[in-house]
Amino acid sequence: MGKLNFKVDKNKCIGCGRCISDCSCDVLERDENGLPKVVDDAEERCMKCQHCFAICPTGAISIFGKNPDKSLKTFKIQSPEAVLNLMQSRKSIRKFKQENLNRNTLNELKNMLPWIPTGCNNHSLAFTFIEDIESMKKFKNETYKKIAEMINENPNTETAQQMKVLLDSYNSGRDRVFRNAPHALIVSSPVDAPCADIDPVIALSYFELYAQSLGVGTLWCGLLYRCWKSTPAIVDELKLPNGYKPVYAMLFGVPDVKYERITQPEKYKIMSYGTVFTKLKSFVKDCEKSLINFVK
Repeated sequence: MGKLNFKVDKNKCIGCGRCISDCSCDVLERDENGLPKVVDDAEERCMKCQHCFAICPTGAISIFGKNPDKSLKTFKIQSPEAVLNLMQSRKSIRKFKQENLNRNTLNELKNMLPWIPTGCNNHSLAFTFIEDIESMKKFKNETYKKIAEMINENPNTETAQQMKVLLDSYNSGRDRVFRNAPHALIVSSPVDAPCADIDPVIALSYFELYAQSLGVGTLWCGLLYRCWKSTPAIVDELKLPNGYKPVYAMLFGVPDVKYERITQPEKYKIMSYGTVFTKLKSFVKDCEKSLINFVK
C-alpha cells in the first residue's frame, strides 16, 4: 500500500480493469487474482489524480485514505444549452455595487477551487483573496502609493509615463485599475511548477464561470498585472509564500449593471489540420475514377 494507501474491496471489485486502463502513469496492474494492485516501485509515478478512485463503477477502490462512499456522484448535464448560455452571457463587469459578498457565496467560490485542472495535477497554486471593501481600499492605496514612488524614482522612463496615466486618473477620481470592485483574487504559482504561467489562468477561467452561475460579476484585471510587472514592490504587499510569483488577478463582486441580451461577436478563425490534404486526395481519386470511366 505504501504512500498511496491503495486498497481494493474484494467484495465489491468486479475485475473490470477500468482503473488499470485509465491510469496514465501505468501505476496499476492485475494481481494473481485479477484484482488491481500497485506495480512494484511505481508509487513515485503516481500524479495523485484519483482517476482510479473515480472510475470504479462499484466503489471498490480507496486511495490516499479516501472513502468512495463519501464522494458525490457524477450526473449528466440536463441542459447543455444552459451551460452554453452561461458562457455566452458572461461579460466583463466594470461597475460593481459597493457591498461585500455574503459569506456563503464567498465560501462557495473558495470551495470550488480544488477541482480546477492543473498541468501534471500539480496542486501547488496559492489563492490570495481580498474579501472585503476595507481590505480592498488598503491594497488599492498601497498599489497606487508604490506606483507613485516608482514614478518619482524613474520619471522619464516609458513605463513611468504609462503608470502616471493610471495614477493621474485615480487622483482625479477614476479608478481605472480596480474599477471600485469590492473583491479581488490573485492567483500565484511556484516558479518551478510544470505549468507555472498557465495553471493560474485556467483556475481563474473556472472561477469566473462558477462566479457567473452564482450571480457574481468578474473582470480580468490586466491593468493590475501591468502594475505589478512595472512596480514589483506591489507584489511584496501580497506576502506570497517563498518561491511563488503572482500570475494574474481577477476582480469580482455584485454587478451594478445588467445585460439583457447576448452579444453577436465576430467569429474566430477555425482551422482543421489535414482537411485540405484529405479533400485534395479525395479530388484526385474522383479524377482517376472519371478518367478510367472515360477510357472504358
